[in-house]
Amino acid sequence: MFKCALVSTDIEDSLQRLIGFIPDLVQSGLDKIVFFHNVSLITEREIPKVDDSGVAEANVKLAVAGESALPEGKSVVVDVRSGRVTDNIEKSARHHSADVLFLGSPTRSLLTEKIFGSTTTGIANRLDIPLVILRPQLIATYREQELALRCQTLFTHLLVPYDGSKGADYLVSQIKVAAQTNGYPKQCTLCWVIDDCIRVELRESEEQSQANLDKVKAKLETSGVEVFTEIRQGDPQCEVLKSAEVNDISAIAICSGKSKGILKWSVPSFTSALLRSSWHPVIHFPYSD
Repeated sequence: MFKCALVSTDIEDSLQRLIGFIPDLVQSGLDKIVFFHNVSLITEREIPKVDDSGVAEANVKLAVAGESALPEGKSVVVDVRSGRVTDNIEKSARHHSADVLFLGSPTRSLLTEKIFGSTTTGIANRLDIPLVILRPQLIATYREQELALRCQTLFTHLLVPYDGSKGADYLVSQIKVAAQTNGYPKQCTLCWVIDDCIRVELRESEEQSQANLDKVKAKLETSGVEVFTEIRQGDPQCEVLKSAEVNDISAIAICSGKSKGILKWSVPSFTSALLRSSWHPVIHFPYSD
């Protein structure tokens, strides 16, 4: 689905565990994996300066990444920089031509995420590439066999909440292109939730929703993706999470427009609510509406 992944880790968020599973990540379709770490500037004096010793220490900790035996055409890189984290993630992503960024996101309240989410929000507003949001708590608890399988199948089966919007259609188009060019995902579940909070006269009927899903299914199937559809009724966030539990998916794919603030924690939205509550990996595709 993607070719070059930038994995941003602070070496304490459990994402550094992925270093031991590079051959498994490669099986998910990746050709290049960049492990990025940022070291804060030394600010004890009036003029901040690069923390050379911190950079050297981080390089030692991440050096094991280069010991992986990989097939021809596959590579792994360690990129440690010192400075402002959002600036350096952006520079690293552009330097390595990353087409996806891996970030960790612990479960927190809406209030604390206004602070915690500042880095994620800043990066999301700077880079027009998908973000893969992972739960560090889960990565920390997986046994090696479990994590290996997770890495191998990360992009295999995507759950796609679909509502007929422009953003949803854009998301489907991106998945279709990925399947045609990279062979992933292999499967998709399209989930339409009829929202109970919407006035009855304004809701799509189940028949209309199914007709729309059938059209999207046909489009995706032309790219070789096996597609399943389902219709649920209730709260969209809750129903999507229930769907993720029963459909054996590997990740949830979502999309929301930048003009609405794709990760603005202060504004309740389906996207931010799902990111706070999902234990499945979430792949967020940027979309300028």
